[in-house]
Amino acid sequence: MHMTDRGLLALVRHEGLVPGPYLDVKQVWTFGIGHTAAAGPPDPATMPRGMPADLDAGIREAFRVFRADLAQYEAAVLRAVKVPLAPHEFDALVSFHYNTGGIAKAALTRHLNVGNRVAAADAFLNWRRPASIIPRREAERDLFRHGRYPGGTIPVWSVDRTGRVDFSRPIRRLTEDEALALARGPSPLPRPPVLDPAPQAPTGWLVRLSAFFSMLIRRA
Repeated sequence: MHMTDRGLLALVRHEGLVPGPYLDVKQVWTFGIGHTAAAGPPDPATMPRGMPADLDAGIREAFRVFRADLAQYEAAVLRAVKVPLAPHEFDALVSFHYNTGGIAKAALTRHLNVGNRVAAADAFLNWRRPASIIPRREAERDLFRHGRYPGGTIPVWSVDRTGRVDFSRPIRRLTEDEALALARGPSPLPRPPVLDPAPQAPTGWLVRLSAFFSMLIRRA
């Protein structure tokens, strides 16, 4: 099971996109679309500071790392949740886990696994620190409960060499189509068709054997 297109867009909107290493609200070095060293390489703390010289390349790299991270978080949700999920429920849970890393220990998972979806939805709000994260928790709860997806463009924010993000004005906004194309990644090259080998004329012992049988037929 994978996130839907609308789920991907909702997650990227929640995280935002910063094409350089930055310090998040907990002073953890982060890169791109919410990537930290806890998810694996690259380690944002060791990346060159500030904005990339090529903004487009920096955005592509942010989405490349995001794709690798997302596969891990999707798999973790599927391991933790033991009941069937609707696509919008899965989208909400992956968004929650991508931000918190808490799907395996969260009360919402325990409620969900015993079939209590109402309690599971309410338990999204147990994870409400810092206070600035509450609107995201509410949006994830509403997505889980009602299938309500947010909309709009994807902001790209600038960052200085100290890791401070300038949230006063995005330097670019990606359309949904642009963001989806980047989130999906490059399409694999089509595989060439497998053709049946061309028939070959008999050679060597096959020719001699054919001649031998022809001689027998003529003598019969």
